[in-house]
Amino acid sequence: MTDTVDGAGLVGIGECMVELSEVEGGLLRRAFAGDVFNTLWYAKRALREAQQVRFLSAVGTDVLSDQMLAFIEQSGIDTSRVQRIPDRRPGLYMIHLDGAERSFSYWRENSAARLLASDMARVSETLNAAAAIYFSGITLAILPPDDAEALLKAIETAGTGDRLVAFDPNFRPVLWRDAGYMREMMARAASVATIVLPSFDDERAAFGDADAEATLSRYLSFGAEMVVLKNGDREVLVGQAGADVQVHATTPVADPLDTTGAGDSFNGAFLAEYMRSGQVVASVRAGQSCAAEVICHRGALIDPGTS
Repeated sequence: MTDTVDGAGLVGIGECMVELSEVEGGLLRRAFAGDVFNTLWYAKRALREAQQVRFLSAVGTDVLSDQMLAFIEQSGIDTSRVQRIPDRRPGLYMIHLDGAERSFSYWRENSAARLLASDMARVSETLNAAAAIYFSGITLAILPPDDAEALLKAIETAGTGDRLVAFDPNFRPVLWRDAGYMREMMARAASVATIVLPSFDDERAAFGDADAEATLSRYLSFGAEMVVLKNGDREVLVGQAGADVQVHATTPVADPLDTTGAGDSFNGAFLAEYMRSGQVVASVRAGQSCAAEVICHRGALIDPGTS
């Protein structure tokens, strides 16, 4: 038996981690971040009190997990569906910058979030109470294969009707057991999604796409209703059956500082606007504007509009 769960506007399924980034003097700054959580964070700020945002994840019972949950709750994100798992800890990653471009080192082998789908009755109840669901390729990559498959089936069941299901492939090849399994799971995930939010650089590396149109065509062929393709500072391409739309960047950034969280922030602002208005172009522009602000600051999470 699981406890009763109230309905939520947007539920994100994934991992929040401890983030370390280098600051002046070689010191390390600690924060909390993770791709799905980052998207929820930016969506919540765009939605304000209009709709509830809920995080479906797992953490440990240690002090860092306590601090992480407190931070998430202070952000206005509901944590009632975050499991507490003894003898597990949050994952950790460190940002490495080369100019504004970033790479990461990860320590997540004992991450509690790897068990986020271990109680599928709880997961299914949470998803069935949501208006919109968001997950990523990283969500699937960190799970045991049986749990990943069970999660996709639960999302597919919950996604029937008018419920929005959004998916960002967010490729991290090092997390996957092999490239073939990774591509197979991307296809499965896209088949249960309403909207897929890939990044062209990732798609070119993972699938060898020659151009953006190849990416749009593939995800539409998998069964997605809409594909919103991010492409750095170039135009965003939106693919739907019989209609492609180009939306040019509205807020060019001459000197970005840190691209960490750019795609996540785009996703969060896009989803918030799309849930509010249903207007694709307005949603893309909201995502572009948020991402343009984020890459002018260090780290994954910043308050949009700050200087």
